[in-house]
Amino acid sequence: MSDYPPAAQADTPAEDGGASFARDVLAGLAGTPRSIAPKYFYDAAGSALFDRICELPEYYPTRTELGILAANAREIAAQIGPRADLIEFGAGSLTKVRRLLDAFAPAALPRRFLPIDISGTHLREAAQRLRADYPALAVHPVVADYMAPFALPPAPGAPARPVGFFPGSTIGNFSPDEAMRFLRLAARLLAGGGLLVGVDLVKAPATLHAAYNDSQGVTAAFNLNLLTRINRELDGDFDLDGFAHYALYEPVRRRIEMHLVSRRAQTVTVGGRPHRFEEGETIHTENSHKFTVGGFRALAAAAGFRPGKVWTDERRLFSVHWLEAG
Repeated sequence: MSDYPPAAQADTPAEDGGASFARDVLAGLAGTPRSIAPKYFYDAAGSALFDRICELPEYYPTRTELGILAANAREIAAQIGPRADLIEFGAGSLTKVRRLLDAFAPAALPRRFLPIDISGTHLREAAQRLRADYPALAVHPVVADYMAPFALPPAPGAPARPVGFFPGSTIGNFSPDEAMRFLRLAARLLAGGGLLVGVDLVKAPATLHAAYNDSQGVTAAFNLNLLTRINRELDGDFDLDGFAHYALYEPVRRRIEMHLVSRRAQTVTVGGRPHRFEEGETIHTENSHKFTVGGFRALAAAAGFRPGKVWTDERRLFSVHWLEAG
């Protein structure tokens, strides 16, 4: 550990002063149909709201995946192996990795844990809590967009086995092309190791609808917080009362679509540029694709992984896949 600086100093620079956010939002609002990438949900407020979503009774993915990890943690730890470099993509609150860490003998803990997330403040706070609970673990947060080029802090000594952790079915937020691009990137980064990835499964539409339209309105607040962020950071004048959260399951593409729907005809200004909305016009803010077990294994194999063990819950709501990176 003495060969590189403390984790707080080893972070990559925080994005690029907001230039990517501004560029992507303005391009998305000018497009047809309008859309904004879901990675921009996760400012500090958005990350906190997502933590609340994960605790909702309707939102099955988090508790189901946590149950799978807890029930199979020793077997999963054996797949990862001792003293690996464990890299979590889109790390968030670092809740799920604790299920894995608790399954390792002290001498077999990962050599380093490198959580990657775009929300720097939220990530650093979560990393500090993890350090306090696992003092023997070297925790080095990396503030970055893992779909873009980024650098990991240099490692001491001989290379360790690289293992990726990508829980939460975040891969479902990607388009099919983006999912393939991520998996190919991960296969190269993790060569000689593997990837543990959570994948949400196809199921009854009513279950999916309830999960993304919770009775407490937390998901709606999470979706609308994107407009609050635009107002604050990009000099926008969105009226939050003028837009409504809308989520539906699209069965042909096997995905949840999340939108912000304009309640009336209105003009919104962002960064000095006006954008006209008709009543009912939407901003598409997220897709969440659902998979079959066989379909995801075929996708991973096409990206260069060798599919391995799959763990599911009894109701087959969710799956966790082990993929070997040759």
